[in-house]
Amino acid sequence: MPKPVPADRHGRPALLGDLLDTLSERGRKLLGRPEPAAATAAPDLTELAGLLLSRRGEASGVALAGALVAAFDAAGPEARLAFLASLADSFGPDRDAVEAAMAAVRTDAPGALEALHAAAEPRRQELLRRVNLAPGGTAALVRMREELLPRLRERPDLRTVDADFAHLFGSWFNRGFLVLRHIDWTTSAHILDKIIRYEAVHAIRNWDDLRARLQPSDRRCYGFFHPQLVDEPLIFVEVALTQAIPDNVADLLDLEREPIAAREATTAVFYSISNTQKGLAGVSFGNFLIKQVVEDLKAELPNVKTFVTLSPAPGFAAWLKREAEAESALIGAEARAALALVAEPGWHLDPEKAEVVRAALLPLAAHYFLKAKDRAGRPVDPVARFHLGNGARLERLNFLGDVSPNGLRQAHGLMVNYLYDLGQIEKNHEALAEKGRIAASDEVRRALPAAAS
Repeated sequence: MPKPVPADRHGRPALLGDLLDTLSERGRKLLGRPEPAAATAAPDLTELAGLLLSRRGEASGVALAGALVAAFDAAGPEARLAFLASLADSFGPDRDAVEAAMAAVRTDAPGALEALHAAAEPRRQELLRRVNLAPGGTAALVRMREELLPRLRERPDLRTVDADFAHLFGSWFNRGFLVLRHIDWTTSAHILDKIIRYEAVHAIRNWDDLRARLQPSDRRCYGFFHPQLVDEPLIFVEVALTQAIPDNVADLLDLEREPIAAREATTAVFYSISNTQKGLAGVSFGNFLIKQVVEDLKAELPNVKTFVTLSPAPGFAAWLKREAEAESALIGAEARAALALVAEPGWHLDPEKAEVVRAALLPLAAHYFLKAKDRAGRPVDPVARFHLGNGARLERLNFLGDVSPNGLRQAHGLMVNYLYDLGQIEKNHEALAEKGRIAASDEVRRALPAAAS
């Protein structure tokens, strides 16, 4: 096997990192700029961006890109917002160049369409490419977009900037650049600490909890990494190897459970998938991750034949509340009375109350997953959109699958199994994409209310 390439503190190959650092140092000297620690006044971010775009020299460009990254990180919220706004206002396409290119198209000049395409590209895209050359530039751009995203609702003028970030990230973080890594108890503490911090589905309480998810023979964890973010998992999935499809998460996370040998498992359960970088929202990793992990597990453990999730239903309780408040015909008087019980603390611990709620809840859950759609005609539940869009099948509804405070709050304890049947994935995906048809088991379809069947 080839030896791993040494990396510097930014996660770059050491030789490349040394070269970029040298170029940065020389570039600062060429520009007459002080070392970062010696700077006394906060630089103007927009001025630095304009200067960066105007330079042609490689050394000065890397130096300016590094200066812009450092200045943005050091700036306060208002200065950052002003810079992002300037990207929208002052770094769009060159209007004169676009008009000249359009005139050339009208005269059918050779190469006119290509010239129009180049002229129409916003100048900020080239700016972002140049920032990406700075030491740590890729991570800095992800942080910039993380700063941008929460502001879009109140500042729709910044959506053009976000579109450029998304366009470039879609190329820079495509599947061809991602590296799948097995994360286990021997992985560096730096990465393990981030697994604890980034876990978004079932909180990891402490290092003992993390050990129970990584070390036993019937547990696996995999993550996608990018060459420019070596110690930052972009997304990771936690897997339990079991002998049956589970119906609750407590058994999987029980610290006192007895592990089984991996060779005895028949089922791989994807029970937690966490995206880690807010600045990469909208860049799809999960579909590639699950399919790659399935292939790896098949190769490692040919005894594992079933691949399934144990997934939350994060929008279910909110949807049910809206339906009740709108006096939906879905919820009759008997169901309304039954669902009133979920407002009582500890209702799920009372077998009689739990059975009343179960009888009312499961038909409504079947409608939620199979019939409820958003404005774009997609399944309304975000987790369902993800797995069904990947070609999985809605296999089973699990009443009281997650009775943690979060599970009760977001879905009244409901969890879902999505089955990844490798022979049906493409067919299921095409049926959903082309016809809006959701792949579901007979068991789930039978749970639909009679009027909705």
